Amino acid sequence: MTTIFFATDVHGSEICWKKFINAGKFYNADILVLGGDMTGKALVPFIKDARGKYKVNFLEEEMLLDEEGKITMEKNISDRGYYPIDVTDDEYDELNADSEKVEQLFVERVLLMAERWVSFADQKLAGTGIKCFVCPGNDDMFELDAVLDSSKSITMSEGQVLDLDGYYEMLSSGWSNPTPWDTHRECSEEEITARIEAMVKQVSDMNRCVFNLHAPPFGSGLDEAPELDENLRPKYAGRSLIPVGSTAVRDAINNYQPPLALTGHIHEGRGIKRMKKTFVVNPGSSYEQSTLLGAIIEMDKKGVKKYVLTSG
Repeated sequence: MTTIFFATDVHGSEICWKKFINAGKFYNADILVLGGDMTGKALVPFIKDARGKYKVNFLEEEMLLDEEGKITMEKNISDRGYYPIDVTDDEYDELNADSEKVEQLFVERVLLMAERWVSFADQKLAGTGIKCFVCPGNDDMFELDAVLDSSKSITMSEGQVLDLDGYYEMLSSGWSNPTPWDTHRECSEEEITARIEAMVKQVSDMNRCVFNLHAPPFGSGLDEAPELDENLRPKYAGRSLIPVGSTAVRDAINNYQPPLALTGHIHEGRGIKRMKKTFVVNPGSSYEQSTLLGAIIEMDKKGVKKYVLTSG
C-alpha cells in the first residue's frame, strides 16, 4: 500500500507550504506531491515614516503600524501569499514609476521565498524516507526550476516520468491551456498534447502510471471557474461558472486511462471524478485563508483503494 498526499496552488502562502511539507508525517503519507503554482500574487510595501511608524495598504485597508504590529502583519501577509517589502517614500514613488523595477524586485522575492521553502523542506524531510515531488505550474517563473533542483529532498518533476514507489510511475507537467493572464507556462492544446505524448512514450505500463497534470480535464466539473468580463472580473453577480480546463488533458486521460490523475489550477474545482477507469482529483485551493486543501490517496497494486479530500 502506498499513501500519497497531494496539494496544489499554494501561491506563495508560507503557512500552506509548511503544512504541505509536514503533511507527510501528519497523514502517514509515503509520498508528497505539489501540483504547481508556488508563486504568490504581489508585493506589499511597508513605508516607514519619520516617526518610525509603517504605513501599509493590504486588501484595500490602510494601516499605520509600530514595529511589533509590522512583524505580525508581515507574517499575515506572507501566510496569505504576498511578499512584504520595506521601502522609503522615495523608493515607493520610484517603483510606482518603473514597472520593470517592480518586476525585477518581484522575481527576487519569489526566489528568496523558494530558497527559504527548500531549506525548510530539506530540514523537515531529512531522514524521514518521505518522497517529495514538486512540479511548477503555469504561474511559476522558470527561474524557480534551478532552486527546486538544488534541494536534497525535493524532486523537480516537470516533463519527466519518475518512479513513485517501485511499482507506480508518475508523469508530470505544470503547463496549462491559455488563460486571460498570459502566465509563464501556458501554451496551446496541441503543445500540451505533445508534452504529454513525449512522456507517455517513456511509461512502462499505463496501468501503473499516475498523471500529474496541472490543468484539469475540460468539462469534468473539476475545471469550472467564474465567467469573466473584459476587466477580468466575474461577469455576473450570481454564481455563473464555465468550464475552462484543458481538452488535451481530457483526451489524454480518456485515451490512456491511468488509474489516477492529479490536477489543480482551478481553485474552485475541488472534487474527485471518475473518468472511465481513472480517478481524477482536484483538491482545490484556499491559500488566501491560510488553509491547505489536499487529498490523501491510498493505492495498492490494483489501483486507487481509498481517497479523501482534506482541509487544514
